[in-house]
Amino acid sequence: MAEAEATTGRLRLYSYWRSSCSHRARIALNLKSVDYEYKAVNLLKGEQSDPEFVKLNPMKFVPALVDGDRVIGDSYAIALYLEDKYPEPPLLPQDLQKKALNHQRFIDQKVGAGESVLWTQQQIERGFTAIENLIQLKGCAGKYATGDEVQLADVFLAPQIYAAIERTKIDMSNYPTLSRLHSEYMAHPAFVAALPGRQPDAPSSS
Repeated sequence: MAEAEATTGRLRLYSYWRSSCSHRARIALNLKSVDYEYKAVNLLKGEQSDPEFVKLNPMKFVPALVDGDRVIGDSYAIALYLEDKYPEPPLLPQDLQKKALNHQRFIDQKVGAGESVLWTQQQIERGFTAIENLIQLKGCAGKYATGDEVQLADVFLAPQIYAAIERTKIDMSNYPTLSRLHSEYMAHPAFVAALPGRQPDAPSSS
């Protein structure tokens, strides 16, 4: 299912529509206005263990970005790779404190499929409380998480908030800053185009 040859000059993103990690990579690519080929990897069908995909990415996870003979796994590594290759618009600020805050990535919580909804909600709410306090204490929030421009922190935060609202049904009234940020993300074309339901491998709503 994974081709050995890369399309000349065009990046390929191996992605699963519902994966928050893949969601981040899609946002980063969109923000950089990079034309890429979407390659679906169905995690529910175990396609990440397909021998051809394993040759491409032995870690057996998505996202994986292919650029010529380079294969970059992990959404954070992909974002930094794109930042280096396509410096405009920047995802990292020049201000050292804000840059460090962006590198924290706010939240990257893994929740197992077997965990109860209540347990999952508790873990997300604990993380969201910390993020809400962090943004307020640092006083760095503008239109977006760390200022008036979209930056790396937003790339990571947006999928977490989206999943919390759409899948876990978190009550966002306790997180006014995060709720406001979600509204900004949902009005931004790069974020909207990256939404899970808009991907070619997403189930039809009809």
